[in-house]
Amino acid sequence: MTGRVKFSYGPMDCGKSTLALQIDHNLARQGRQGLLLVRHDRSGNAQITSRIGITRQAVELEADTDVRAVVRQAWEQGRHVDYLIVDEAQFLSPEQVEQLTELADESCIDVYCFGIATDFRSVLFPGAQRLFELADELQPVQVEVLCWCGRPGRFNARVADGVVLRTGDTVFVADTGPNSASGSTGEVNSSTTRSSTELATVRYQVLCRRHFRLGEVGPDASGQGQLQLA
Repeated sequence: MTGRVKFSYGPMDCGKSTLALQIDHNLARQGRQGLLLVRHDRSGNAQITSRIGITRQAVELEADTDVRAVVRQAWEQGRHVDYLIVDEAQFLSPEQVEQLTELADESCIDVYCFGIATDFRSVLFPGAQRLFELADELQPVQVEVLCWCGRPGRFNARVADGVVLRTGDTVFVADTGPNSASGSTGEVNSSTTRSSTELATVRYQVLCRRHFRLGEVGPDASGQGQLQLA
């Protein structure tokens, strides 16, 4: 028998982190033991956080972390590992994804990955691409996120002063919620050298394919974060 690797993906606000924590809760109730792993949580801390307010401590994966070593360390401490929950999996390296598949195949560990498929340019993240190539099961998260026009949103547009950006760093701190006063709840809350003025003018917004392609962010682009339907 081998473990399985499942990748659940979707745009911002579709409930990926909530689903990750719900699956961990359900598996733990069945008596299984797992590890929670994360790469670049929006909080900036070693934890998995959901926008609806649920938070769990997790192991932060760095760019050079060998996931197999994390599991071996748990074994050395006498902890059995039946499954792994990996949030923000799009930021994993292809090598780390391959390590997860090795753990599934050789150690019979079930791996549940959650993340965004494409970056602000609509290009697959390297980690997400490798998961699409190797995962046993691919599952779009079913909670629908709407574009400002009411159509299903698929693309995480990076917006500065009402303009959809097409170039820039893949990882960038920016606002995603109408109630945040800064970039503290961005797509990624990692260290940055950008000024607070620049952060205040850049945000993420989920758009449908048509409006992402046209660069149209809606009739009112003055507010921060995802626009609300009237």
